[in-house]
Amino acid sequence: MASRAQRVAALYDIHGNLPALEAVLRDVRAAGVDQVVVGGDVIPGPMSCEALEVLYALDLPVSFIQGNGEREVMARLAGIETGAVPERFREVIRWVGEQLPEPHRQRLMPATCSLDIEGLGQVLFCHATPRDDNEIFTRLTPESRLLPVFEPVGARVVVCGHTHMQFDRAVGATRVVNAGSVGMPFGHPGAYWLTLGPDLELCRTAYDLEAAAERVRATEYPQAQEFAATNILQPPAEAGMLEVFEQAALR
Repeated sequence: MASRAQRVAALYDIHGNLPALEAVLRDVRAAGVDQVVVGGDVIPGPMSCEALEVLYALDLPVSFIQGNGEREVMARLAGIETGAVPERFREVIRWVGEQLPEPHRQRLMPATCSLDIEGLGQVLFCHATPRDDNEIFTRLTPESRLLPVFEPVGARVVVCGHTHMQFDRAVGATRVVNAGSVGMPFGHPGAYWLTLGPDLELCRTAYDLEAAAERVRATEYPQAQEFAATNILQPPAEAGMLEVFEQAALR
């Protein structure tokens, strides 16, 4: 019989924001976490390789799942143009792919993972939804549209990310929780993540935003100035992003 995890941290959508990741990992250790799930989209971002190396070197058990960011970078390295990435971000995908050392390129990540967690039972982790790493929904999406997505899974709890905004909601009999984004939040600045066991706690880590922005600007990342300004110092407002995502979900 598989062992039951006691306390798990879910870290999603890091997007190469190494200073945010470093701050979150300090809080992870203080929280007495004994396992980490990395829920996709460690890349792309300004310090993608460094973020991956920190996660690979953790002295805690770590489970990785693939996000649409990893999938798009790997597709670009294979010479495949999926058409899913807007033109303005294709330079970023190309640049990040060129920075990745061969061992990182060969490391395969599953689409989902499942853990038995003390107090919660079986928890399914996915990037966006269990069926699609790029599917969009938010805390405002009508339950009627989400029942066909989550009911067939049969999990009591599903943890997701992708839209970079935390929530904890019910979809039928399923508790669906968005861990938020460590590296590219929408709403109040900071690094967002989640602990599980014996219950769920939505967490936010404050860190030195000015110092982090300076570190990002010092990289050769193609959109370093923009990332520092709009993803670290002054992220987009949650209300505006909810409207954008809900419109996108209807397409």
